[in-house]
Amino acid sequence: MGEKVVAAGFDLSDRQRHRGKLRQCLEGLARLLEDSRFDRPRNLMGLEIELNLAGPDGAPRMMNAEVLERIASRDFQTELGQFNLEVNVVPHRLRGRVLDRLAEELGTGLGYADRRAREIGAGIVMIGILPTLAADDLVLGNLSDVDRYMRLNDEMVAARGENFTIDIDGVERLTCAFRSIAPESACTSVQLHLQVTPGRFAAVWNAAQAIAAAQIAVGANSPFLFGRELWRESRPPLFVQSTDTRPPELKAQGVRPRTWFGERWITDAFDLFEENVRYFPPLLPICGDQDPMRVLDAGGVPSLQELVLHNGTVYRWNRPVYDVAGGVPHLRVENRVLPAGPTVVDVIANTAFYYGLVRALADEPRPGWTRLPFALAVAADNFEAACRHGIDATLRWPRRSRGVGAGITAVPAVQLVREELLPLAAAGLDAWGVEPADRDRYLKVIEERCRRRVNGASWQAATYHDALTSGLERDAALAATTRRYCELARTGEPVHTWPVGAEG
Repeated sequence: MGEKVVAAGFDLSDRQRHRGKLRQCLEGLARLLEDSRFDRPRNLMGLEIELNLAGPDGAPRMMNAEVLERIASRDFQTELGQFNLEVNVVPHRLRGRVLDRLAEELGTGLGYADRRAREIGAGIVMIGILPTLAADDLVLGNLSDVDRYMRLNDEMVAARGENFTIDIDGVERLTCAFRSIAPESACTSVQLHLQVTPGRFAAVWNAAQAIAAAQIAVGANSPFLFGRELWRESRPPLFVQSTDTRPPELKAQGVRPRTWFGERWITDAFDLFEENVRYFPPLLPICGDQDPMRVLDAGGVPSLQELVLHNGTVYRWNRPVYDVAGGVPHLRVENRVLPAGPTVVDVIANTAFYYGLVRALADEPRPGWTRLPFALAVAADNFEAACRHGIDATLRWPRRSRGVGAGITAVPAVQLVREELLPLAAAGLDAWGVEPADRDRYLKVIEERCRRRVNGASWQAATYHDALTSGLERDAALAATTRRYCELARTGEPVHTWPVGAEG
């Protein structure tokens, strides 16, 4: 949702013209792909983290405008809710000591921002969903005062035609309804970008889809929502339901939700952009003056503005991105699977695991996803299992054997990660040219989470139940868990080393 949108009404002619512009953009993208106009391989990665604001009591603070004014850095921006911020890290080449450099830059930037925010009683928290967030906090008036958020809300509410219903059945069950898309702001994530050539795009995107469940299993950090203990990673079901513009009748007919996992492996980058136009009505039919084909005929590079904006309102867990930098177009895979936090070390460990694993799987002569049938929705089922159970999930994965007994087998996520995926991730980081010291330091964090069966979600749940056992009521236990989480996160030590308990 990074495009600037000016609030204004849309009429029938706007929507008709916009559909025509989307078709022109797709034609322009196809021509760019045919003419091999895209940037050469540069091994560039990027990182964005969505953040929460919470006070010393652990409760959310609706004051991102004031906090951003104090931080005064272009690296930090608004997000959907007034208790949200986003930090963007400049692109880095995947080589050398890149992981340590990322950790140092993030640690310095977040530390500074947290100090400035705490001066006005609103510390920064990296967490998937703030445990103290209440349903009453997520009202239209608490959305950030930015045109694009208000316009997007208006269009999504109009498309749905009724309240957004949240119904998640986990450890406990939560059922509630909202009149706006404000519940989406409860979900704060890490977005990992990888610039790829068109020829590599399909392999990288397919690999990212295949490993999404493993990412969640080791990185889950969102077990609570509105005072209820739900899934170990409750962001995905919440995000699906809070952005679901389908009324019940369309849902019953099998119309796809705007937040979805996908239903097939792809063979070309164009597939995903074309699907987004074919399956999803535009929410923001804003048209620019540029004619993509005329720009191409003149030897230029079109912005494909309408396609880029539309693409940003279809919330795939692995999203295709078209962009232009320095007058040269490029493609990126944007991985949106991971929750934020708990610490910088944890975020960089998750980052190392992802980039290493994607590289290794995409390079395989017979990649794992070719043995993981999408027709059976194995990858999507794995993703749901990991969201429900986190570090304790069981996943279905292809056996490595090519002979008798080869096929899909069920295996505990921690066993799969330790025995197969971590060695692959290490090989992938080697292929990128990452220094062994960086590789070993951050992959060791993933290994220790698996060995101890601890991640952010399991720590939160254990600490919350410890607080209940000590005699605290539900809300007080959630607040105590949040305060302790914030205290330990500021030490910078990875979550698998944290002692369980709401008191230090």
